[in-house]
Amino acid sequence: MTLRWVARSPGELDVFELEDHEVPDPGSGEVRIAIRAAGMNPADYKHVASGDAADFPKPVGYEIAGVVTALGPGTEIASGGGAVGEEVLAFRVYGGWAEEMVVPARDVFAKPAGLSYPEAANLLLAGTTAAEMLHVTGVSEGDTVLVHGASGAVGVSLLQQTALLGVRVVGTASESRFEEVRRFGGTPLAYGSGLEQRARELGPYAAALDCVGTDEAVDASLALVADRERIVTIANAGRAETDGIVWVRGSLPASAAYRDGVRAHLIGLAGEGRLVVPVARTYPLADALDAARFLQTGHPGGKVALVL
Repeated sequence: MTLRWVARSPGELDVFELEDHEVPDPGSGEVRIAIRAAGMNPADYKHVASGDAADFPKPVGYEIAGVVTALGPGTEIASGGGAVGEEVLAFRVYGGWAEEMVVPARDVFAKPAGLSYPEAANLLLAGTTAAEMLHVTGVSEGDTVLVHGASGAVGVSLLQQTALLGVRVVGTASESRFEEVRRFGGTPLAYGSGLEQRARELGPYAAALDCVGTDEAVDASLALVADRERIVTIANAGRAETDGIVWVRGSLPASAAYRDGVRAHLIGLAGEGRLVVPVARTYPLADALDAARFLQTGHPGGKVALVL
């Protein structure tokens, strides 16, 4: 028996419980992984805030890094090969806040030697989200883009991926996070009253990418970017519907397919040191709710991981 976190019913963090769980042997096309770190993302707990009670209990957590403990008959991992004892990362999984789990081999990749487990476990949800935002807007070398929430997890990945494309970024953040934006090649810009005018002075912009979801961010984007198909948000579905901008979300089949396809590329960049995952804090598995509460503050200053 091993431990895992589950949400017993729709609700907030008070519906989460740590339970004993029997992990089965992997079947064909499956891999069993002893988890060394689980990445933490707001999506982990937001997906249980509502829903059909019949779908619960639900395991929690979408990305992990660890060690292979068993492979199903004739199974290879997505990056090729695979052996017991190999260090790997996996995304997208369902139930990563756990000690051990079985996952589809197609979602398992060799972990670059230079990445720690907490870094590897936090690479792909933010990284694939950022990659899809750039893909949707179609930005290219020489463009300037406006990123709202540039010091957050997706924002930091955006800063790095845009730099690799030769794209200039103006990124909004609190003044206490300006150095983080500069560290990854962006020009920091304070949000708040007068945002549109301050941003306009640093433009023009080929696209706007919203990682915060505030009306201020959307309003400024609409004022500064004429083509609404080049304004994307991951955090304001309502404004996407009413204003005709693009809502990027991994639940759509085309979105999931794109993100799956870009995983190996992002892992390669991270292995070469060209895509960095700043980790702010780690917590033991038993303290997952404390970790989630820290993440909910909205200003973690980097990624958060559960470590085992």
